[in-house]
Amino acid sequence: MPNASTQLQFLGHAAFRLTSPEGRVILIDPWFTNNPFVPEHLWQPEQADLVLVTHGHDDHFDANLAELLARTGARCIAQPQVRFYLYSQGVPTAQFEPMNKGGSIEVLGVRITMTLAFHSAHIDLPDGTAGFPHEGVGFILRFSDGAVVYAAGDTAVFGDMRLLAELYQPTVALLPIGDQYTMGPLEAACAARLLQVRHVVPFHYGTYPALKGTPEQLQAHLSAEADVRIHALQPGAVLDLGQLA
Repeated sequence: MPNASTQLQFLGHAAFRLTSPEGRVILIDPWFTNNPFVPEHLWQPEQADLVLVTHGHDDHFDANLAELLARTGARCIAQPQVRFYLYSQGVPTAQFEPMNKGGSIEVLGVRITMTLAFHSAHIDLPDGTAGFPHEGVGFILRFSDGAVVYAAGDTAVFGDMRLLAELYQPTVALLPIGDQYTMGPLEAACAARLLQVRHVVPFHYGTYPALKGTPEQLQAHLSAEADVRIHALQPGAVLDLGQLA
C-alpha cells in the first residue's frame, strides 16, 4: 500500500529497510541469517522489491542472499564483484541492475547513484576461504517525495563528500560510527558537515566489542551544529522521513 512519505526502518547493525511513497521496499545490506542484532521477527521479510549491497563482508551480505532474492523476486544492485559472486551462486543476470561508481539509474521510481566508499572487503566463500576482493560502495537514493538518503556503507570520511552535497543535496545520511573498521564519531561529524545534512542516522556501532563509537560522542562532536539531529534508532524502529524538517 502506498505511503504518504518515505519510511526508513533500522533493522540492526548495518541493515536498513526503506519503503518508498509508492510502497516499494528496498533493503540495504541485509544480513538476517542467525543475526543477533536484528529482531528475529524481521529475518524473513515478506516483501522486498530491491536489494542494495555495499560490499561483501558477512555483516552486510547475508550468506543466503541468493535464496532471499529467489523467494522475493527482488531486483538487486550490488558492488560489482559482489554481483559477480551472486552470478556464480545462480542468481539470474536478469535480476540485477548492473552499475558502477559514479553512475545513476532509475529503478522502481527511485533514482539511485552508486558512490565512492573507502573500505576494503572480500566475500567469505563456502569453502572457508576469502575471495572476490573489492572496495565498498555507497548509495544515494532520491525518492518521489523529495527525500534524498545517502547510505554511506562502511567507509572512512573523504573530502569528496562535499561533492555529494553539491550534486545530490542529501537530506538524511546513514553513517557508520563504530571506529576501528570505519569512521568513528569524530570523522562521522566531519562527514555530516561535508554532506551538509540536517539528519544523521548512525549505524555499525555497539554490536561488536571493537565498535566503541557512540551516538552521544557523535552528538558532542556536532555540538556547534545546533540544526543537525542525530537519530539513534533501535533495531526495528521506523523514521518517517516526511516528518523531518
